[in-house]
Amino acid sequence: MAQCCETSPRYGISSNPTPSRNSNQDPPDAPSATAAVLLSATATPGAAAHLQQGDPSSGSSNNNNTSTKNKNQNPNQKQDDSSGSSNNADNYNKDDEDQVGTLPLPFILSKKTPAALFLSRPSSSYTDLCTCCNSSSSNSSASSTTSSSSSAGASAVARQLARSVTATSIMDMPYNTSPSLRVRTTSLNQLKKTADLAIENELHVCPSVMSEELRKLLPPTSETVMTKPFPIRGERTIADCTTPHVIAMVGLPARGKTFISKKLARYLNWIGIATRVFNLGEYRRHATTAYKSHEFFRADNEEAMAIRNRCANQALHDSCEWLLSGQGSIAVFDATNSTRDRRQLIHDIVVKQHGFRLFFVESICDDPMIIEQNILEVKVSSPDYLNMNTELVVRDFLQRIEHYEERYQPIDEVTEAHLSFMKVYNAGKKVVVYNNEGHVESRIVYYLMNIHITPRTIYLTRHGESEHNLSGLIGGDSNLSARGHQYANALSTFIAQQQIDGLRVWTSWMKRAIQTVADVKAPQERWKALNEIDAGHCEEMTYEQIKERFPEEFKARDVNKFAYRYPRGESYEDLVARLEPVIMELERQGNVLVVSHQAVLRCLFAYFLDKSADELPYLYVPLHTVIKLTPVAYGCKVEHIKLPIDAVDTHRPKPKIPGDVSEPGLDGLSGELVAPDGVGKVLIVGDDVATATNGNGGRVDAQAHQ
Repeated sequence: MAQCCETSPRYGISSNPTPSRNSNQDPPDAPSATAAVLLSATATPGAAAHLQQGDPSSGSSNNNNTSTKNKNQNPNQKQDDSSGSSNNADNYNKDDEDQVGTLPLPFILSKKTPAALFLSRPSSSYTDLCTCCNSSSSNSSASSTTSSSSSAGASAVARQLARSVTATSIMDMPYNTSPSLRVRTTSLNQLKKTADLAIENELHVCPSVMSEELRKLLPPTSETVMTKPFPIRGERTIADCTTPHVIAMVGLPARGKTFISKKLARYLNWIGIATRVFNLGEYRRHATTAYKSHEFFRADNEEAMAIRNRCANQALHDSCEWLLSGQGSIAVFDATNSTRDRRQLIHDIVVKQHGFRLFFVESICDDPMIIEQNILEVKVSSPDYLNMNTELVVRDFLQRIEHYEERYQPIDEVTEAHLSFMKVYNAGKKVVVYNNEGHVESRIVYYLMNIHITPRTIYLTRHGESEHNLSGLIGGDSNLSARGHQYANALSTFIAQQQIDGLRVWTSWMKRAIQTVADVKAPQERWKALNEIDAGHCEEMTYEQIKERFPEEFKARDVNKFAYRYPRGESYEDLVARLEPVIMELERQGNVLVVSHQAVLRCLFAYFLDKSADELPYLYVPLHTVIKLTPVAYGCKVEHIKLPIDAVDTHRPKPKIPGDVSEPGLDGLSGELVAPDGVGKVLIVGDDVATATNGNGGRVDAQAHQ
């Protein structure tokens, strides 16, 4: 029965000591015992006084006859009569108080404690001290009737356990016991400093004592540290959207419906909600021959109207089938949907037939400048108008809009009160939301309220080369190297030459990022969300050291780098969630320079380029390079500008064999991103762009990674 404290199937806690445990750390006179000690969650000097004076509320007494009054009472609660209750504090080992992290007071035992923490250590004797087992060893009867021996045992065990808590660093505790609570007696910085000491013990929770109801009563205090969850091994899960949604666009042509659809899909995919756009124009072009003129969209053109209705039904059917297949959670139906009859048909199919959620987004624009700008930037390059004169294109498209205006019926709150919808006026100047329900729709509304079409440029760059970069160490908070300071000077000169209006500079809280922009003449903001990914136990280690100390962890990260979470650290998936407020603010801002770190910029870069979770962790973001992003119609223009300061290459490509650090491996890229030999080249990313300006059809040779 004594083993129940040493092993726990419920929490998977092993009684075997960790490989790094020092067997000589216990003093020679310390008893080897399995002790379940009840620690008060509200230990105060006043409580200590109760213990010394034999206060009945503390569960102790000066009367030896009460030692066997309650069989279920913890034997550790008995007073030491040989020395007197008033001398308990004096008997406490003063040498222990000088140790780093030693508990400032003796352990306080109280019946009134609302929530308690039980700690146990594996041993071979003194099993009678384990109240969670409700059993005794062969010498339990003797110890229960002899107050002096039990008091001496309790006092010795208290001193031993105090040393155990003192010597245990938060960095040494096993990360695979996430439901358990840990006791912290010193700051995290002090604990990290003592992480490499040879005094490594484990603290185990005795699961049979603390019920789930009692665990919920544990107050959140600075002395309690919750461990992080298990490292994620599986595929990315979609937990934000329990019910499939259809987002149906509404509005006249050239009102930005496709712009909103693509941007919304890019955002939802980035945060982990699988989304796909079903564009009715693509269905229409596939079902017909080459576009001839605006006559195709006349309301009295029965043949054309039949084709358009058939294409609309097919697109809506495909979107619902895609959701039913389980491949995604949100389908964006990109069409005009400009009549009440069409919207009612969509509602009947989506809501009544399939039971999905339906949310309409109507884009309304009466600003002729916005309409004309949209036609010139987007429609001129549309497949409908290939090799046509720009003037003819504008004239024909304006006539097409007139045909739609003849039958256009905006969503009405009275006649269509059963619908959920959002109206966006003049590219976001005014927003109306009606019947908004659920978490997903709220996030969509919030996102669409932040986007705008004002021309701007976003500059992304890593900090200058750091001292840790030279040593191959990951994480940490090191200073810039000599070449890093050179890059800081070159960056400030480059930004000054660009003469960017209204530029704002964002950096992380790390020293190397702040030092990089020390000379940049622009308003600066510090974002904690821009800090580098937390590597947990692996902070300030090289990849070789990580592989040597945590070979299975290192291999697991190569298997699924996006979802893998460092022990006591973060994953790329965690990082995306942390950076969502940054993306929201970037969408609201004008010209911004973001100076951050490799993993962070990979996440931001993946958002603007609409890259998948598999591609994101391997995007190439080199040191001493400025990535210039210019949003265009349906994508983003990308320029890599390499400043003439040498730096180490910290990019670790995806290995052919998981866990292998010797092979260069694969680059993990599709060839659409700028590789090391392609810095300085321009790449256009967007669905309507046929070729890029680098002379290679938008592709860059990535053989430098091989």
